[in-house]
Amino acid sequence: MLNYDIVVIGGGPAGLAAAIEAKKNGVKDILVIERDRELGGILQQCIHNGFGLHVFNEELTGPEYAEKFIDELKNQGIEYMLDTMVLDITEDRKISAINTENGLMNIHAKALILSMGCRERTRGAINIPGTRPAGVFSAGTAQRFINMEGYMVGKKVVILGSGDIGLIMARRMTLEGAKVEAVAELMPFSGGLTRNIVQCLDDYNIPLLLSHTIIEIKGKERVEGVVIAKVDENRKPIPGTEKHIECDTLLLSVGLIPENELSLKAGVNIDPRTNGPIVNESMETKVKGIFACGNVVHVHDLVDFVTKESKKAGKSASKYVLGELVEKEEIIKTNADEGIGYIVPQRIRMSNVDEKLELFMRVKDVYKNVKLVIKADGEVIKEFKRKHLAPGEMEIISLNSSLLEGKQVSNISVSVKGA
Repeated sequence: MLNYDIVVIGGGPAGLAAAIEAKKNGVKDILVIERDRELGGILQQCIHNGFGLHVFNEELTGPEYAEKFIDELKNQGIEYMLDTMVLDITEDRKISAINTENGLMNIHAKALILSMGCRERTRGAINIPGTRPAGVFSAGTAQRFINMEGYMVGKKVVILGSGDIGLIMARRMTLEGAKVEAVAELMPFSGGLTRNIVQCLDDYNIPLLLSHTIIEIKGKERVEGVVIAKVDENRKPIPGTEKHIECDTLLLSVGLIPENELSLKAGVNIDPRTNGPIVNESMETKVKGIFACGNVVHVHDLVDFVTKESKKAGKSASKYVLGELVEKEEIIKTNADEGIGYIVPQRIRMSNVDEKLELFMRVKDVYKNVKLVIKADGEVIKEFKRKHLAPGEMEIISLNSSLLEGKQVSNISVSVKGA
């Protein structure tokens, strides 16, 4: 049995930030376990820029952003294992892991940080009718093939879904010489950042077809085309709007799912709205001593926010190990009210909140010139004006803890109201 103070599962941006922050807060014996051949996670295949504006005040590529944390991890002397798969974790923080060098390992941690990231939805998850030819890829898989493996996946492309990876791949395929015929989006709004719509579609004259979906894939050995159609308010195809687009490749950017198989094995409660663990203000799950951060909790649009959240998890895990985390106290529940899809954290113990209480959330629809209204047990305590809100862009609300001082609050709600 190997023993550590803190074990971090996942060596992507979340795990790296959490491990470094834990070390800076006084915990020495830390292990990071990564299943890939290198640290950095998905950032290693994201060769475009736009990372680091919030954390480093400079514009970096994904590998450059990752390298800053990898260098810091090594400078801090934090131990890590690569090419290592975690098979199982238990509620008492016992880990079964395996690699080719050490074989099967049994590891025990005083505190555990889950940072396994997320995975893409596949064609099987959305059930597109048609044949099963080659040439259908998830957008992230195509990104890895092109940016890391050196393979071109196609020359005439249609993309389904306007999530950020799909938008970025529309630009990447164009720069590599492919023709992107269209980006089709089921919803009446894009699921990606506004800046990505402008920089990746508008700048290259790639059409974005909102309220459209693919109703059939055609081709025998290789994709030969797709049939798209408009959808109604119930997201059902409208007869007579079908259109055939000739292509040899279909990229799917139809959503990301937090990777929580291990979380479930440990008995962690999952929020159906985020598909990630229910966490408190310290990023601790309902299982004592097990923390979670990054895309395993909820899907982020900016890696800078992943870093911010993960630092909180690392600091909290170190406090837990050192016996400085307040465990028993009245818990305040957060409630996603009108217009809000979800709020993280879902539980709050004010004794563990420093000066600011941060709430991460996404809205359900596109709103203009509205207010985010925060209530404590039905009483308005703060309002924030917003010119633009969209589901593709995460909102972060920062509340002074003094707003709740001296109050016996059981519920904090956030809603969208017309200004």
